[in-house]
Amino acid sequence: MHRTRIKICGLTRESDVLAAVSAGADAIGFVFYPPSPRYVSPARAAELARLLPPFVTAVGLFVNPSRDDVAEVRAKVPLQLLQFHGDEIESDCLGHGLPYIKAARMRPGLDLLKYAASFAGAQGLLLDAFVEGYGGGGETFDWSLIPSGLPMPLILSGGLNAGNVAEAVRRVGPWAVDVSSGVEAAKGIKDAARITEFVAGVRNAHG
Repeated sequence: MHRTRIKICGLTRESDVLAAVSAGADAIGFVFYPPSPRYVSPARAAELARLLPPFVTAVGLFVNPSRDDVAEVRAKVPLQLLQFHGDEIESDCLGHGLPYIKAARMRPGLDLLKYAASFAGAQGLLLDAFVEGYGGGGETFDWSLIPSGLPMPLILSGGLNAGNVAEAVRRVGPWAVDVSSGVEAAKGIKDAARITEFVAGVRNAHG
């Protein structure tokens, strides 16, 4: 079994970045969606990204951005991966000079295989619970809705925390897991102990 990768998303403080890195996170997510309580400006994200050591990936999360929005962030922040979390089509996600992953908001009736095929250039598909508005709502979804045979790596999100992530990894077998609210003391404020416990839960899933 491969080692499940871990992304901690929605970081806004230096201490939270350092806690995630120290715990063993593989990727850090910065939210560039202004309505989100976890939003950071490009200038602020650039300060936080400077704290990342080699081989910890900086991911930029966008929701229905213009091409200029992405270009402005890219000019200031040393991102390595883009994450699109809105109603984008593949042409919106391509041509930014970086690889991308695409979020799917899971609900009954969504043909995930057809959805994945419409984003053939994605490096991975991130599955999150469907909630009103955009961004994570801290809700889980029915993991049995995930079909077998997805043509790209699966990133599991949606309501994960230290208490359920080991079961999620064992049942779904994702390439990676993505957490935000599940390791927070308040919106946008991470809790170092919860980050450490979450990472331990992922590791414990492998025995």
